[in-house]
Order: sequence, then C-alpha cells, then structure tokens
Amino acid sequence: MSINIKGKIAIVTGASRGIGEGIAKVFSTEGATVICAARSTVDGDRVVKSINQNGGSAIFIQADIRLEADCKRLINTVVEKYGRLDIMCHNAGIYPDELMEDMSIETWDDTINTNLRSCFLLTKPCVKVMRAQKSGRILFTSSITGPNVAQARLAAYSSSKGGINAFIKAASLELAKDGITVNAVSPGNIVTESMMKLYGEDGAKEIAKIVPAGKLGDTADIGYAMVYLASDQAKFVTGQAIVVDGGQILPEDPDSFLRNE
Repeated sequence: MSINIKGKIAIVTGASRGIGEGIAKVFSTEGATVICAARSTVDGDRVVKSINQNGGSAIFIQADIRLEADCKRLINTVVEKYGRLDIMCHNAGIYPDELMEDMSIETWDDTINTNLRSCFLLTKPCVKVMRAQKSGRILFTSSITGPNVAQARLAAYSSSKGGINAFIKAASLELAKDGITVNAVSPGNIVTESMMKLYGEDGAKEIAKIVPAGKLGDTADIGYAMVYLASDQAKFVTGQAIVVDGGQILPEDPDSFLRNE
C-alpha cells in the first residue's frame, strides 16, 4: 500500500505562501481535499486556483489564527461543509529578526501568539470532532531553530518553536487513546520567497554551505514529511518532531563534513 492521504479532508494554515503553500499543494497531489487558511485572501485565492487548475480540490477560508473566534469558525465551517476533519496542519507563523534589546513587547507577544498560542486555539476545537470520529491527525510546522539549534536575533521565534515541541508531547498523551496523533515537522533552511527576501541569493548560498546535503530544501520536502505523518500508515507515531534539514543539525563540528570532502 502506498503512503498517501487520498480522500482525506485537510486544513493547512498559512497556506497562502511559502512552506504552507508547498504543504497544501503536496497534500492535494496526494489526494486530499485541502482547505487553505490564511489572513491574505488574495494570496490564498491564488494558491487555491493553482491547486484546482492542476486537478486538485481546494477551497480558501480567511482566518486569523491569533483569534480564538477565527479558529473555532475555521474548524466548524470545515466540519459543516464536509462532515468531518481528518487532518489539521498548522503551519502559519512569523519570523521576526531582531536583537532582544531592540525587540518590542508587542513583537514578542505577536510572535508567541501567532506561532504558539495558536496551536492551542486550533487544537481545542479539533478534539471534540476527532474524538467522535475516533481518528485524526494534528500536525505543526516547528523548526530546528529553538528545539535543536540557536541563532542570535531569533529569541522570540526560537521560544515559540521550542514551545510547539513541548505542546505536541503533552497533547499527544491526552489524545492517544482517542486515535488522534499529534506530531510536527521541524524544517531546516527551506527556500521560500520570504527567506530569499531576508538573505538574498548570496546569503542563501552561504547558508547552503553549512548543510551536509550541500543545498537548501524546498517546500515539497516538508510537504511529503507531513503526508507521512498525516497518513494511516503513521497511526502509531505520536508526540514526535521529524527533522527535515539535509543533515544540518548533525555535525558536532560544523566544519567537520567540509574537511572530509
């Protein structure tokens, strides 16, 4: 049996661009009906149009995952329309690049609310639905930054992603007996529009040098890891964060693999 999510109903938040767009398109390719959720209606509609034009099935629902009412409305709308919810993949997040001494409390709070508090706000309304089904997959996009490695200027982001990894462990214990799994994918450096805007071509090439695979990842790499965690074949995997980083966190000495070339 091949690993796929054919016929599943899947929400992907932050699906209007970047990794979220990549996840949504891979989910569609693997047979899921995809509900793309994001704040940007223009970008969300663009992604949905692309999926549908390529033979997939997708709709867009505008939602701000920082707001409890929007999270409830998103889950309820999907269940009312499709009668169930098989996969909730929360990918939306922000990435403020600032020294702590320069960072405002508002930026800190917005990062935690967008990246971490939203995990709780989205998971809570899923529980009743998925418990009734006796099945469900709750997935998050975490990061190697925070749980595995550290980087200056990313204190808020790192804290939010470390929190996600702690959240999935606690949530998985609460939901395991109900047939609901809770997992995450922790990306390394993935090529997205926002990454290229932040670092540029030259910066991206420098980052690729510290990756043992010798290159940066693409959004589909994260999408296919999510497909596995969302599949029936992953029914016994819960409370885990799969690292997808081309080996970046492996070397004890960052230059060791370069000396072996």
